[in-house]
Amino acid sequence: MSETLTKQQTILDNDNPEIRKFEKVNTMIHEDSNSASFYVANEIAELIRRRQKEGKMAVLGLATGSTPTKVYDYLVKFHQEDGLSFKNVATFNLDEYYPMQPDSIHSYVRFMNEHLFDHLDIDKKNIHIPDGTLKKEDIRAFCDAYEQKIADLGGIDIQVLGIGRTGHIGFNEPGSSISSKTRLVRLDRVTKLDAASDFFGEENVPQRAITMGVGTIMSATRIILMAWGEGKSRIIKEAVEGEIRESVPATFLQEHPNCDYIIDEAAGSLLTRIETPWLVGEVNWNDRLIKKATIWLSEKLEKAILKLTNEDYNEYGMGNLIAEIGSAEQINLKVFNQLQATITGWPGGKPNADDSNRPERANPYPKTSLIFSPHPDDDVISMGGTLLRLVDQGHDVHVAYQTSGNIAVFDDEVIRFLDFATEVDKDDKLNSKMKAVREFINNKKPGEVDSPEIQEYKGLIRKGEALAACRYCGVPEKNAHFQNLPFYETGAVKKKPHSEEDIQLTVDLLNKVQPHQIFAAGDLSDPHGTHRVCLQIIFLALERLQEQGAKWLKDCYVWLYRGAWQEWDIADMEMAVPIGPKDMKRKINAIFKHQSQKDSAMFPGNDKREFWQRAQQRNTETAFKYNALGLAEYEAMEGFVQYHFKK
Repeated sequence: MSETLTKQQTILDNDNPEIRKFEKVNTMIHEDSNSASFYVANEIAELIRRRQKEGKMAVLGLATGSTPTKVYDYLVKFHQEDGLSFKNVATFNLDEYYPMQPDSIHSYVRFMNEHLFDHLDIDKKNIHIPDGTLKKEDIRAFCDAYEQKIADLGGIDIQVLGIGRTGHIGFNEPGSSISSKTRLVRLDRVTKLDAASDFFGEENVPQRAITMGVGTIMSATRIILMAWGEGKSRIIKEAVEGEIRESVPATFLQEHPNCDYIIDEAAGSLLTRIETPWLVGEVNWNDRLIKKATIWLSEKLEKAILKLTNEDYNEYGMGNLIAEIGSAEQINLKVFNQLQATITGWPGGKPNADDSNRPERANPYPKTSLIFSPHPDDDVISMGGTLLRLVDQGHDVHVAYQTSGNIAVFDDEVIRFLDFATEVDKDDKLNSKMKAVREFINNKKPGEVDSPEIQEYKGLIRKGEALAACRYCGVPEKNAHFQNLPFYETGAVKKKPHSEEDIQLTVDLLNKVQPHQIFAAGDLSDPHGTHRVCLQIIFLALERLQEQGAKWLKDCYVWLYRGAWQEWDIADMEMAVPIGPKDMKRKINAIFKHQSQKDSAMFPGNDKREFWQRAQQRNTETAFKYNALGLAEYEAMEGFVQYHFKK
């Protein structure tokens, strides 16, 4: 990785009280979610072993969702490979949707069985999960009994939590009391929106849930709240550094005597010790931190970089930087030139030009450029302007669509294409197959996995849209590569882990194309982690090619773009490609070619706007930020960070 993506010295310094002075609850930042999950799983395992020696039960409060799954994977591994027994373990789950059948794919009973309980020697009578099948009039008695069972076992030893975007813990939504107990609650609009993709539409999300109360959670001896990814960074900052308030239930945890937040770097990225470490104490200044601090100061004071003064730096905790460098003018000019050097209208390199201060090389020209697109529209949404520029400037542009994107197609789209096909081809055999597909869709339950035929049809719909966008942008159809990576092809929101087949397919494609440039999605905040898995597969493929001594790889640059969810920080950008009004319109038109995602996407995440609207705003905001820092004014800009191969 480039310096912009390596961990800063201050990030993992969890034992330094000075840099944590803004934090009101103990917060431990791990390098990634995997190491953090291993840490949590080890603590749970140690409790179980200790209780076994004491002849006592270990009582665990457990959570569902994507956050704790790796912890459960490790616990299963400890049981299967290290002999850790769970016979002395009792568990209480935080919550369950209501109403909910236990065999539903959305049920937390099913979730816990699949991820944990079915793989352990735990006694089933020691497993407790709120019952989503109860009659409404029986819920109060059930909740009281749930509380009593916890008390009878001496209380919860370790309570594992995630955190919602509203700051909810369990399903304790904003407004929950610190003394609340297990009860039936109505779900917040934001919570339902976040769950909509799992239920294939917000209208299918249950309105209510049964949840442990904040008071129940607070009575646990030990609380561990986990959070991964940039999508949780804003609420983590509020929960860790903000005032205690009912509107953010997680802030109540500040009053617990033994609570730790266990988070990864991305989730902690907005904490003061990471975002602005110079405000909490002395820092060891490097080029990246100087650039970040100067941009922050410029934005804070709403002054162009070249207008910042010594007094500005001194007032905001950067007096030692002035002392080291000499003057504000020297710092300003250094950072301004760094930013200026990131801007280029030649993302493939400008031929016959001095490239010493340009992000990309002048030679070779033309280049072979390979754009990896996790879904069939990420290429044009995230870097459509750059893609158009590469084509216009004569480069040989290829696009690799890593997944089919089939689960993001509404059933109505399939019916629409079936209607067309029926009119074109009156063949009885074809009509018979279409009737079966129509019948399946007509009887399909919310969230039910599509039949293989429907999955295939939905994948073909997205493939056709991707080809239409390629033709519009000038990318030859032969340069469109549809990988359909196996990890994605489950027909459900939940995907398989990547496999050897995924990596080898990517290795084979890279060897076939042998690009001078690779563009890949570095956006790790998409709702279901597809971008994260796709990027990991690319990195593993590149590592393998490096080990195999692929000669073409030595002359290859790798650029990471961001997806539909957010943009790189200006301080991290190493290439910024301006987009004029005409090309912005062309980019939007290319996005429009993906008609199944137009007007209403299956998985909008926490932003209901269409993808073209998000892309346009993000690109114009990037241009505005550059201009506000004192650089040239552009209509819009797309930003990239360079990935450097491991030596």
